[in-house]
Amino acid sequence: MGNTGRKGLSLARRLYTSRVLGLVLGLLCVSVSMYSLDPPLWVWALMLFNGLVWPHLAYQLARRARVPFHAEHRNLLIDAFFGGFWVAAMHFNPLPAATTISMMAMNNVAIGGLRFLLAGSAAQLLGVGVGLVVFAPAFIPQTTPAQMYACFPLLLLYPLALGWICFRQAYTLGVHKRELLALSRTDSLTGLLNHGAWKDQLEIAFQRCIRQKQGAAIALIDIDHFKAINDTYGHVAGDIVLRQLSKMLKQNLRATDVAGRYGGDEFCVILPELPLFNAAQAMEALRERFATLGYEQNPALKVSLSIGLAAYDPAHPDATRWLSDADQALYEAKASGRNRVICNCDSLPKQPLLGLGVR
Repeated sequence: MGNTGRKGLSLARRLYTSRVLGLVLGLLCVSVSMYSLDPPLWVWALMLFNGLVWPHLAYQLARRARVPFHAEHRNLLIDAFFGGFWVAAMHFNPLPAATTISMMAMNNVAIGGLRFLLAGSAAQLLGVGVGLVVFAPAFIPQTTPAQMYACFPLLLLYPLALGWICFRQAYTLGVHKRELLALSRTDSLTGLLNHGAWKDQLEIAFQRCIRQKQGAAIALIDIDHFKAINDTYGHVAGDIVLRQLSKMLKQNLRATDVAGRYGGDEFCVILPELPLFNAAQAMEALRERFATLGYEQNPALKVSLSIGLAAYDPAHPDATRWLSDADQALYEAKASGRNRVICNCDSLPKQPLLGLGVR
């Protein structure tokens, strides 16, 4: 079933509850108003059909239709037609007629906006015209207490139910929107931020450093000889390595750190409010831990990381220059033998940690 079909079934399910409630309450309003007019038996039968049978029949017709969305719109026009018909049948008794018309109008606006309000109004006018042909044209200017009280449930309960349905729909749409936004910003394989989303976070971090005059570091992480891993052990093994690294990043970074997949076998991390030396220690620990991983599927598989680090520098004109420094450090880590951490800074101690390089 296509997207239109699913939307049509969803619309039919949402309208089923409101139609059942609205037509049952409408039956109470119309039947009390019609009672004093002593209508023939077929009118009572039509009222019972419209109030008790039609909601379920309309739902089944929409469910079984080839295009449920179009079928439900037709059902709504039939609802409006019946509403106009009963307005004429009640001889335009002010309160029951106004209640019926306003509830129909509110329903049509909630479903389809102004366009469907106009279509529903046209269907109501058609129903009024048929009602004037079937029943003698007349006008009853007074509403009895019984008729007034019979209108109250429809006036009070139906708007509440329709409002709740609209709220639930808006809430569901909001959830879906947030989920889609998250998916659009997340790498599907690793669950980390994708390239674009991480770059957005880098710009935010850069601006925060400027405003708050605080330090930060960024790291670019490359899995050494990743193409060889794919060629030798297969892409499934390569995906396992990527997921394992993303898992380690999630488990070992601080809550304030921001990790992403920069592309292919390259990952990236923003480390806010962390001096470069401490950031280097954290990355070195990650490198050592990752190198000792064992893979049950391929015991012979050995992996290592090359990592380039750069600290925020107030002299950076923009975040791109900051990222470029980290990229240069990563290049040097790979060019000098891989499996090491290189920092693009001259201010670190000259006796670095094992595997840690200083430029």
